[in-house]
Order: sequence, then C-alpha cells, then structure tokens
Amino acid sequence: MNKSVSNNIHQVEIFTKVPEITAYFWITKVLTTGMGEVFSDYLVKSIDPMIAVGLTGIALVASLILQFSVKKYVAWIYWLVVVMVSIFGTMAADVVHVVIGIPYVVSTIFFIVAMVALFSIWYAKERTLSIHSIYTRRREVFYWATILITFALGTAAGDMTASTMHLGYFSSGVLFTVFLIIPAVGYWLFGFNEIFAFWFAYIMTRPVGASFSDWISVSPSRGGLGWGEDIVSLAMTIIIIVLVGFLSITRKDIKNEIASSVIN
Repeated sequence: MNKSVSNNIHQVEIFTKVPEITAYFWITKVLTTGMGEVFSDYLVKSIDPMIAVGLTGIALVASLILQFSVKKYVAWIYWLVVVMVSIFGTMAADVVHVVIGIPYVVSTIFFIVAMVALFSIWYAKERTLSIHSIYTRRREVFYWATILITFALGTAAGDMTASTMHLGYFSSGVLFTVFLIIPAVGYWLFGFNEIFAFWFAYIMTRPVGASFSDWISVSPSRGGLGWGEDIVSLAMTIIIIVLVGFLSITRKDIKNEIASSVIN
C-alpha cells in the first residue's frame, strides 16, 4: 500500500458502554424492573426501611463505580447497575410517597418534569440523545442519570394507576403494555423518530414489569396471585442471571462500530 495513503487512513474502534437494542435487551429490561419492584418491597419489609435504602444506595454507587471503570460494555456489569437502579429507584419513589406523603400524581408529574429537564440539558450539551453515542464519560453520566429518573417515574406512574386510579396491578400492567407497544408500532410502521421511540418504550417498561410483578406477588386481598415477594424476586433473579450469562457468552448484544476517517 502507498505509504502516504496508509498514513492518511485511520481506523478507530468505538466501544459503546451500552448494549445493542435487541429482543434480549427488552426482555431483560422488563425482568429487571419487575425484580427491582418486588425485591425493594421485600427489603423494606424485612429490615428497617432506612437501613434498606442506605444499603441499596451504597450498592448502587459501587456498581456505578464498576461500570465507569471499564472501557466498554460488559454485560454482567451493565445489568448489575440496571438492577441496582431498579431497586433504588423504586425505593426513592416509595419514600417520596410513603415517608414524605406526596401523592403519586404529584410525584409522577415531578419526575416527568425532572426527566424533560435532564433530556434538555443532555441535548444542549451533546446535541444528541442517542444511546448509540454513549462512549464518553459525560454522556455516560447523562445516560445513567436518565435511567434513574425513568425508573422512579415508572414506579410512581404504575402506583398511581394501580392505587390512586384504582385500576389494580393487572389492569395497570395491561394499560402500560399498550403504551409500550405504541412506540414499537409507530417506529416500524409510521416512521417515529428512533430516539423518541426508544426512550418512550424504555420508560413504559418500568410500570409494565413492576405492575405485573406486583400482581403476581401480592396477596389475593390486594388483587394479586399471592406468590410472595421473596419467591418472585428469587425466580426473576435466576432468569436474569441466565439471560445475562447467555449474552456474556454469545455476545449477541454487542456491536463494535469501526469508524474510518481520512485525514487530509
């Protein structure tokens, strides 16, 4: 190869810090939301709620430190953070309602405003909200802050429909499942913006997973099947571990993008 040409062509391998959006991603995401919901409830009932929040917060910080320390996406580390965000986000939304006494309607509106504000700041700084561009430290900070708010928002919204609006857990799950399908249909059939469709669906996965997991775990007197939070938490944890192990081995959720640039 001509030396001048070879010197002018550089291949840069870009490693994103998040997985590719596949069916495996959505399945694992819904499972983590359900697991986080019921395990959070199990913890605050088993030990002192303040201790539970403190321990969960420490575990979340530790998992985030681990996530930020790696150079590229690692399945088990990424999903560990998602699980911890799910548990802590659930507790945060519950504390706002149970401890402070703020109605679910108010907390839902608050988290919507917070999410819009964060999206606005993120876009103003980076000019993109695409998850395919999460390969800088600042973008990763924006990403995980957004994830935390979406979990809190989804928890508050799910509890609002189930309790305040008296739909119950199962009906709430069905309602949010319909909302979850809307961006998918809109993207594939009507050309919805990809970034909008992703984040809309991502937010909806939280109340979908949480509502159905609550329905399975709570007692029949509360409109559930009565399987128990401990059993449901354990079952979902096992399924998540199997799925993440499968992804770690097969690497079906990884796509390395090779960017070639010519330097004039």
